[in-house]
Amino acid sequence: MKEQAARQDRLEFNKLQKRLRRLVGTAIIDYNMIEEGDKVMVCLSGGKDSYTMLDILLSLQKTAPIDFEVIAVNMDQKQPGFPEHVLPEYLTALGVPFHIIERDTYSIVKEIVPEGKTTCGLCSRLRRGTLYDFAAEIGATKVALGHHRDDIIETLFLNMFYGGKLKAMPPKLLADDKRNIVIRPLAYCSEADIIEFASLKGFPIIPCNLCGSQENLQRQVIKDMLHTWEKQHPGRTETIFSAIKNVSPSQLADSSLFNFVDLLADKNAIARTDTDTCSTIEPFVSKPSIVQFLDAGDILESV
Repeated sequence: MKEQAARQDRLEFNKLQKRLRRLVGTAIIDYNMIEEGDKVMVCLSGGKDSYTMLDILLSLQKTAPIDFEVIAVNMDQKQPGFPEHVLPEYLTALGVPFHIIERDTYSIVKEIVPEGKTTCGLCSRLRRGTLYDFAAEIGATKVALGHHRDDIIETLFLNMFYGGKLKAMPPKLLADDKRNIVIRPLAYCSEADIIEFASLKGFPIIPCNLCGSQENLQRQVIKDMLHTWEKQHPGRTETIFSAIKNVSPSQLADSSLFNFVDLLADKNAIARTDTDTCSTIEPFVSKPSIVQFLDAGDILESV
């Protein structure tokens, strides 16, 4: 009985691992994330997402039809109680080349951000700037971040609800410094799958005591909303993500993306329409009852 259960667990794990590999591989192909000879700097925080990203990329590296390097980089932000030994020991045992960058951004964040306010924005900017500089220093051609599908969707709603902007996290991005290409290999992966995978793999998770301890974060509010939607309407999260990939600028209102000002009707199309439909329109509008209703401005409920 135990052997049968163990065999079933292995089958489920293999299915999960294959699904994550397939989704990561598809995202890489769709957005040309990794190319021949790339030096990919994998930003490793010690959380479930970055551990999973590193694991899947290393797995794909063995079977991919192209050659690319993987270098793990962690930024020690000098948070109180941060277990400095965990990542070096894990990466050494794994046999992955790595670097640990030490920057006391914790003190900067705590000094600048008032007590009770969200520290995530400043913390992420400081961390991102340091990592981008280091990527250029070591000659990395791609910077891999561990954001997954749920992160992307949450960011979409955060920007809409709190920033008045329709934007999310792109799977591939030219950084503001114009020196680095940022990729998100987990863009197609759900957080639920990543949580399960990280648990089964037994990654030595390091919690974030700086931002994770804050209550009532805007992102958590959005996360709770999306979880509620998914429970009420299974598949809604996937539908929302599909919408992010299927944008129609002409159906929105941003004149920088679509030229509404110079939009003109096609006179040839108008002529063709008039010819094709005049025989069907005239009998319709000639009905006295219909014309009477329209002229009176009443609501037409039925014909």
